[in-house]
Amino acid sequence: MAPNAGGVKTSSDAAEQDALPVPPSPVLARVAAIAKHASSILLTFIGLTAITFIIGRVMPADPVLAIVGDRASQDVYDAVRLQLGLDKPLIQQYLIYLSNIAQGDFGTSIMTTRPVLDDIIRFFPATLELATIATIFGVLLGIPMGVLAAVNQGRLIDHIIRIIGLFGYSVPIFWLGLVALLVFYAGLGWLPGPGRIEVYYDGIVETRSGIILLDSALQGEWEIFRNALAHLVLPAAMLATFALAYIARMTRSFMLDQLNQEYILTARVKGLSEGAVIWKHAFRNVLVQLITIIGLTYASLLEGSVLTETIFAWPGIGQYITTSLFNADMNAVIGGTVVVGFCFVGINVLSDILYRIVDPRAHD
Repeated sequence: MAPNAGGVKTSSDAAEQDALPVPPSPVLARVAAIAKHASSILLTFIGLTAITFIIGRVMPADPVLAIVGDRASQDVYDAVRLQLGLDKPLIQQYLIYLSNIAQGDFGTSIMTTRPVLDDIIRFFPATLELATIATIFGVLLGIPMGVLAAVNQGRLIDHIIRIIGLFGYSVPIFWLGLVALLVFYAGLGWLPGPGRIEVYYDGIVETRSGIILLDSALQGEWEIFRNALAHLVLPAAMLATFALAYIARMTRSFMLDQLNQEYILTARVKGLSEGAVIWKHAFRNVLVQLITIIGLTYASLLEGSVLTETIFAWPGIGQYITTSLFNADMNAVIGGTVVVGFCFVGINVLSDILYRIVDPRAHD
């Protein structure tokens, strides 16, 4: 059919244009992406609380017996069981617990007789401080070591770094911690022993953030700051060994993949310096992947520092959960586990946001 004279649109042309798909609005697409992420986080949180709650309820430890003792009468036992709501079906107990969590109520700790949330606020900053320092050292040492190993693949320095990574990744943390205490505290006397600070310094620094290095520095208590820093060295070094090993290993792997790409060969042919090729080209593409690795490492240290805190008597959330478990304090165990899991989810979300900032090409 010949085109319509004068460029006038016929009804058939208009119908064809109406049939074409209309691209979605960028605003609507962004709202849909946010809703998708929010629903994913919500489902993850519900799944986490459900699994933790069920495990806490099916464990052989009896929370009623932990409260009343083994010499209480059956009437007292039944009354406390009724008060705790343990006579209700498990699904109903979980829904009540979920409703309480939404209001910030994690129950009361049997061990401390305080609200579990207050205990978490008290103990969690110590774990946050320890994991943060360990992650910083892991990143500052692990990334350069991984890059150095990749650039010198197959050489002596590469083998040394790989051995260090294998050591840090496979040696049991409790054994390494005990050896470190034996050598640097009991043997050489270079560093203080277990604990977060010397007992005679307790109560001098006002607790504001709960992070003793920050609080003592802000209040000008530099002697306490130095003492707290000295206590932090050994436990942070133990966790940093694991972080360094994992980050160095992954950095090496990512860098080797990038250094074998054609664009690296092109950059070298153009006469760019080796430093520019490595750091401005190869490492820039590796950085996006490393953000996820660093986030996972940080989250792992927050939730996996139980052994380190136990060995070094570090008053963090890991030691709190462990002690509560030994005392059948299930409210504290479930509450602490849920909070740590929520932090893990939050760090993953933050990593995803940073990923998109560093690489704008990332899309939903």
